[in-house]
Amino acid sequence: MLRYTVRAPSKLGRTLATHTATPISAQASRRTWARQEIQNLYDTPLLDLVFRSASVHRQHHDPSKIQLCTLMNIKTGGCTEDCSYCSQSSRYSTPTKASRLVELEPVLEAARKAKENGSTRFCMGAAWRDLAGRKRGFEKILEMVREVRGMGMEVCTTLGMLSPEQARQLKEAGLTAYNHNLDTSREFYPQVITTRSYDERLDTITAVRDAGISVCSGGILGLGESDKDRVGLIWEVSNMPEHPESFPVNALVPIPGTPLEGNEAVKYHILLRTIATARIVLPTTIIRLAAGRNTLAESEQAMCFMAGANAVFTGEQMLTTPCSPWDEDKEMMGRWGLAGMQSFEQVSVARKEGLGHRSGEEVAMLA
Repeated sequence: MLRYTVRAPSKLGRTLATHTATPISAQASRRTWARQEIQNLYDTPLLDLVFRSASVHRQHHDPSKIQLCTLMNIKTGGCTEDCSYCSQSSRYSTPTKASRLVELEPVLEAARKAKENGSTRFCMGAAWRDLAGRKRGFEKILEMVREVRGMGMEVCTTLGMLSPEQARQLKEAGLTAYNHNLDTSREFYPQVITTRSYDERLDTITAVRDAGISVCSGGILGLGESDKDRVGLIWEVSNMPEHPESFPVNALVPIPGTPLEGNEAVKYHILLRTIATARIVLPTTIIRLAAGRNTLAESEQAMCFMAGANAVFTGEQMLTTPCSPWDEDKEMMGRWGLAGMQSFEQVSVARKEGLGHRSGEEVAMLA
């Protein structure tokens, strides 16, 4: 783990306001952030904020490493939820059509292709509210998890709400992480979703954490939320019993037929400010630059990496939105001197897996 101390002394011998009096490393496990503290960070002049977040990033992460993740939709559409941004809801008339859960072999083929192209985390998403009444489907997914984990890859799923028992079975199958985004602040959440409460989302995250699975939980920008809502989201995850191992930052991709189809694209400076604030508040978490990344210029992406983002989704597509392809991403990373992470390189994830620092190939041998 790299340990840099970045100070910028003024002519009067004081440090700039972008550097805290207390060493940032002392705040690594802090879970007592006040909401106003985070708001004050978020409101910092943007270049000062990025300078500080970059300093924190270099204390806790190798700034030359980016985790490449690939996401596969294993069950499309037909979801009973009313998430107003999602084309997979059965309540809206969108280009996305419902399909059955895919078979095992196409999933393994996609995972092998992702690994060959440098992805070290393979994520599988199913458009379900929960797993109630889906015993056979769940058994198929457990087999998918076992097989992909056997390749030495990190495995993530997003399947809707989970019970503690379902989380336990996923852990036993070898699941590395579970994605369950909070999306936005508790206050704004009812404006986006009415079929599932904020506390129900938190209950699933608790079940995942208690099972020993890494938590992947972040949000979506551009839903119509305010700066206070973006701060509220970061505050919510910062005060969890453990910081999530992964915090995805998505930019809304408006989809025709959904209630948010007319929303304007989120401004770049808002995306950057959110990433930088999250990096300072969640110093050891991987910040994932997720949906909407393909709309960013290469220089804009590089600035996000500077501010603390250190994972991307790459491949043919995300769930129902465009994704930057592997070749383009590898060329971009080469130009900026970035390299892909190995599987289980994140210290907190390796610790939960009981692996210490082992490469994906070593993990495959142990699986």
